[in-house]
Amino acid sequence: MKPSASPSNMAGISFPTSYRPSIPTLLLLLHLVFLFFPTAVLSIGINYGTLGNNLPPPAQVASFIQSRTTIDRVKIFDCNPDILRAFAGSGIPLVITVPNGDIPSLSRLPSATAWVAANVSPFYPATNISLIAVGNEILATGDRNLIVHLVPAMRSLFSALTAAGFPSIRVSTPHSLGILAASQPPSAGRFRSVYDRAIFSPMLDFHRRTKTPFLFNPYPYFGYTDETLNYALFKPNQGVYDPATQITYTNMFDAQMDAVFSAMNRLGYGDVEIAIGETGWPTAAEPGQAGVDPAAAASYVTNLIQHVNSGKGTPLIPNRKFETYIFALFNENLKPGPIAERNWGLFQPDFTPVYDSGVLLGGAKGGRAAKWCVAKPVTSVAALQANVNYACSVVGVNCRPIQAGGTCFQPNTVQAHASYAMNAYYQFTSGKDFNCNFNQTGIITTSDPSHGNCKFAA
Repeated sequence: MKPSASPSNMAGISFPTSYRPSIPTLLLLLHLVFLFFPTAVLSIGINYGTLGNNLPPPAQVASFIQSRTTIDRVKIFDCNPDILRAFAGSGIPLVITVPNGDIPSLSRLPSATAWVAANVSPFYPATNISLIAVGNEILATGDRNLIVHLVPAMRSLFSALTAAGFPSIRVSTPHSLGILAASQPPSAGRFRSVYDRAIFSPMLDFHRRTKTPFLFNPYPYFGYTDETLNYALFKPNQGVYDPATQITYTNMFDAQMDAVFSAMNRLGYGDVEIAIGETGWPTAAEPGQAGVDPAAAASYVTNLIQHVNSGKGTPLIPNRKFETYIFALFNENLKPGPIAERNWGLFQPDFTPVYDSGVLLGGAKGGRAAKWCVAKPVTSVAALQANVNYACSVVGVNCRPIQAGGTCFQPNTVQAHASYAMNAYYQFTSGKDFNCNFNQTGIITTSDPSHGNCKFAA
């Protein structure tokens, strides 16, 4: 029989059967449970596009992301050196992109080596480049010269990165749903003929050998109708039945993901990881288009973030979390095309939220004033160092900025480093006041302790 959750067995702490803890002891135990088993923070990345003439400079963007949001990874559509420098010392993983036109030349190792020397070596590891995206949705371009050189370019770049001493930087390329010849029902998913064996088999073999993800850009926005709007927005709906698997899909995102998985599995590569390079929902479109407004965008984005972090996965890819990048950080006023193309952003260029994306926003969440956790002034060096060691040992707490070369390394004192680490832990555990106790050496403040380029999360 399953044991009851009595006070005597909470958090693995046992007492003699004759012992009954006092109320103060129980409160202390609850504090310890929350201290050592912190609440998980939702992980989400963002696509940072720059097609606008009113966007803030990269240094401000990097500071904003680091100090005022819970965004923990960033993807850009080029390898802009100003952006790469702006994220130096932040510890935030960055995906950079090879321009489409560079792909043919990068299929040759000398060119790939030169590209790495020019675009990676000057910035890494100060800037945490985590992945290089080779072009963007190349199959959708229909350009045969780009398509035939895509996989060779991926191989050459991986070899060049390894030779340069950067084997941890991953290589991939993003794909749209257009790579599939069939996607409905999801179990029927298959790649376009010819491309399946000529392009995707060798590409998936590359991903398997290098342990890198297949990047897919699922966009339910481009597949919904008035009748399937709730299905696209993760709202209650009657679902869509797949007779082959007898699965009823309750959202279009899962259906698109499983269609791609089915195509990969059909070629024998169902074990390759899938990551989400782009997905989102616009807040404005052509007059009269149903389902495009801030409320719809908020429904899609907030539900998506919860979903990819839940560990539930999809019906055909269960028990998984997905590395995910929302499109996009800003509304970009110079993007060509329909109205929607200029209205995908979570934020306006002045950092004003376009809508409440909830878990993405830091600082004054839910109307609460921003608070920080810092070390009390009169605290022993040993206690402060112990706080640093503990806070930085928790998976998910980012202490890179207080390492040598980081934006918060100076002043190089245990007091300053402890304040940063304690606050990072405090914010990571959702800003609960009891997580700033640190054996009575921490204190809550409403005065932002950020200084210079050192930004404290809030």
